[in-house]
Amino acid sequence: MLTVTTRYAIDPNAAKAMDTTQLRDNFHVEGMFAEGEIRLTYSHYDRMIVGGAVPGKGTLTLDEVKECGTASILDRREMGVLNIGEPATISAAGVDHAVGSGDMLYLEMGSGKIDFSGPGRFYIVSTPAHAKYPTRLVTIEDAASVNMGAAETANERTIFQFIHPDVMETCQLVMGYTMFHGGSVWNTMPAHLHDRRMEAYLYFNLDDANRVFHFMGQPEETRHIVMKNEEGVLSPPWSIHCGAGTGSYTFCWAMAGDNVDYKDVEMVAMEDLR
Repeated sequence: MLTVTTRYAIDPNAAKAMDTTQLRDNFHVEGMFAEGEIRLTYSHYDRMIVGGAVPGKGTLTLDEVKECGTASILDRREMGVLNIGEPATISAAGVDHAVGSGDMLYLEMGSGKIDFSGPGRFYIVSTPAHAKYPTRLVTIEDAASVNMGAAETANERTIFQFIHPDVMETCQLVMGYTMFHGGSVWNTMPAHLHDRRMEAYLYFNLDDANRVFHFMGQPEETRHIVMKNEEGVLSPPWSIHCGAGTGSYTFCWAMAGDNVDYKDVEMVAMEDLR
């Protein structure tokens, strides 16, 4: 079963006037992971698609998505898939890929239909592509890693870069995840902007009793969205994106836009946040 919802681009002035419900309706992505279903959200920010596939005891096939306007979803797109569940299998272009927990599979443009099977919980990100780069399975051992932050500022973390220029070449998709060290809960703080590309977050490995407070908005006009485990959020290019949890968590970040340079950001001074 395939379900697709659409989110339209919102400008910063419109976002300033939104209440909690309106913010969640436009930026918050919930209910992605349902057994026996593929649930996708098609965003008008850089035409990024995010969603989840949970095969359960069967096989789920992702092929035509009407919103893409092509016979098969990857006819003019590339895709990254993160497995946040048990080891499972993704099959595409006649090849079976054994995707372990925490591994990420990059699927090239033109891969055709995609089959998901086994006890995985697959987080899907897809962006338009104008060039073809080879399909590749990237394990956590293959990923590049960067340690950042400090315990005393509660943001000591390791950033794992999977679908990233330091690991492999893609058209425009950049994707990885960040894991926190014991006692650290702040992500992406100090905050920054990158107007040349949008971003999507998935928060996972979060205890059901805990929450992450995701901050968004322009630096001088911030808002927040309260996130549960395995929920996502769309971050427009004009918005900061940072957060703090009431307990430990991991978040997957995915970016698309004009520039794949991960360091192409404009830092926001703490005194400029409102």
